[in-house]
Amino acid sequence: MPEHKKLPHLKSAALLGASSFGLLALLLVVMANSYLFYRAGPASEDTTTIIEHGAPLARVADQLIQQGLISPRASFYWTARISGAASEVRAGEYLIPARASQADILQILKQGVVLQHKLTIPEGTTSYGVTVILQSNPRLTGEIDTIPGEGTLLPETYLYSRGDDRGKLLERMNNSTFLEGLWAGYDHSLPFSTLEEAVIIASMVEEETAVPEERTLIAAVFLNRLKLGMRLQSDPTVIYGLAKGEPLGHLLRQSELDKDTPFNTYIHYGLPPGPISNPGKAALDAVFNPAGADALYFVADGSGGHVFAATLEEHNQNVVKWRKFQSEQGKD
Repeated sequence: MPEHKKLPHLKSAALLGASSFGLLALLLVVMANSYLFYRAGPASEDTTTIIEHGAPLARVADQLIQQGLISPRASFYWTARISGAASEVRAGEYLIPARASQADILQILKQGVVLQHKLTIPEGTTSYGVTVILQSNPRLTGEIDTIPGEGTLLPETYLYSRGDDRGKLLERMNNSTFLEGLWAGYDHSLPFSTLEEAVIIASMVEEETAVPEERTLIAAVFLNRLKLGMRLQSDPTVIYGLAKGEPLGHLLRQSELDKDTPFNTYIHYGLPPGPISNPGKAALDAVFNPAGADALYFVADGSGGHVFAATLEEHNQNVVKWRKFQSEQGKD
């Protein structure tokens, strides 16, 4: 009997069927992975994640899994690896929105738009105080070698990122640009002739009041006194002379007003030898644009503010009222 041979077209059909099945399976895998990659993520709230420098993709994926930001791990890992995006992931601290998909997260890590933090330097903070604030911030890096000169920094709110250098952030706080803008409109009738002198006066204004509306009035008092050759008699200058920019540790004592330091404006005429703090924009502006008042004196009024007077007689009456208020409050 003749030998039977398999027909070629049957073999081809079998191969085609196997190939089609393989392609279909691959297509299903791709579709499933795509679904997992683009669907909303499992995190129910915004989450901060920190990608370290040099972290491999596997570690990044593990970290995202541990933080509950992605699921499953494989779809994120393989999509990032196959697409070449793994090499584009940037180190930094990121804020991942709630329900962010794996695609969203990968895009965030590739763009490198890291989380911005706010650091507020209160007005009137000394340069020593500013360095303490920076050194105590755990998100910043690097050391501060030298404390900047008093009055050279501009207290306000600064944006920074985790890992930023303390020294460079300190450089950003320099107030020279703002001061130059004020100097451009300088009124030559004012009793100061340099930017440093203006900063000295502003630092005293800053330390004398916490009431914004009073700054221009207190500036006027100091400027009026300078014009008349009167001693400025500012308590904060005495405190600075005693503590050298650090906290005094107690309320200023009457006996300390007689302590002779270069900064004591009860003893010395004119301005102290330098600023006693870093004044904010409002205090600096007040010195260049003081209130049109003839006041020469001010004393606390018991409400957190001050009462102003143009004559010593009126001022003494205000002092009596203040001491009566202190007595009623049980203060010495």
